[in-house]
Amino acid sequence: QVQLVESGGGLVQAGGSLRLSCAASGSIFSINTMGWYRQAPGKQRELVAGITRGGTTNYADSVKDRFTISRDDAKNTVYLQMNSLKPEDTAVYYCNANTIVPIPYRRLEVWGQGTLVTVSA
Repeated sequence: QVQLVESGGGLVQAGGSLRLSCAASGSIFSINTMGWYRQAPGKQRELVAGITRGGTTNYADSVKDRFTISRDDAKNTVYLQMNSLKPEDTAVYYCNANTIVPIPYRRLEVWGQGTLVTVSA
């Protein structure tokens, strides 16, 4: 079984910064793409940022030049550095990983439980 555990959410004033972390644990053969999604009240879940195993990144237009995604494969961890936060960034942030697990050998998509980020005006 594979688990993703997020940390780093909280309350911050507009213009401030937060760093989210997401660590994967369990029986993992490898992790391909990892990403961060968010869901604001009354809205659909949306992709914030993704990073491939090779380090290629992609971002939602709304967070480009403010957020940075990175990963440490030795720790099976993905990070999201969020700068210049705005009230509209308020949401529950979810970590996602596309893994390959060994027994039985197969692809497995895993989600974290979510961490709340609140940005006050």
